[in-house]
Amino acid sequence: MGFKDHFSGHASAYAAYRPTYPLALVDALADASPATDRAWDAGCGSGQLSVLLARRFTTVEASDASAEQVANAVAAPRVTYRCAPAERSGLPDASVDCVVVAQAAHWFDLEAFAAECARVGRPGALVALVTYGLMFIRPDLDACLNTFALETLKDFWPPERRHVDTGYAALHFPFAPVALPQLSMRAAWSLTQTLGYVGTWSAAAAAGRAGRRDLVDAFEAELASRWGAPETVREVEWPLTVRAGRLP
Repeated sequence: MGFKDHFSGHASAYAAYRPTYPLALVDALADASPATDRAWDAGCGSGQLSVLLARRFTTVEASDASAEQVANAVAAPRVTYRCAPAERSGLPDASVDCVVVAQAAHWFDLEAFAAECARVGRPGALVALVTYGLMFIRPDLDACLNTFALETLKDFWPPERRHVDTGYAALHFPFAPVALPQLSMRAAWSLTQTLGYVGTWSAAAAAGRAGRRDLVDAFEAELASRWGAPETVREVEWPLTVRAGRLP
């Protein structure tokens, strides 16, 4: 299966507006790994999680198939970025203690990726698929966002996006299950930041390419009318789903 690139066209916006994962996620991954010498962040995007992993892992290998995403990645000590598909990372055999994929596993060839994890993982290595779906701010704002995501844009989402809605339950994952704590990702955002994030959705970008920017404009106007003063900062939450397992 070829690389389906839904994000290179707005990689700089992705880097600017995607939320940051909680440090509690990094702690949970490190605590469940057999060691903390090296982690691999597959499908790293612009490195939102990669730089945090370096707080607990000695080195972090971060890879993405999109050269534009890698070009916009956040530089950090002990984090090495590479442009490579998750199914063919180029990493040495038995070299990583933890493999993590954040909001990207639904784009992978999962059988080939599982084989790559088995090749590069050390005995007992942790493999974790992290995803998040709808955001929660306030009921009236949530209704506006959900209508836009689930109804207005329903024909513009790539088919793989359905796996996010099911918490990755149907993805190929041939590893012994590991239970990790339930966590949420949180941010404090203005209207501009919220709209910037929505603009990174693959479906929003697809609508624009299809000549339906009017759908995005109408949503933005509706959300603005409910938000209040644009500079007002509101708490945003995304519940995280982590499907984790262990290599033999």
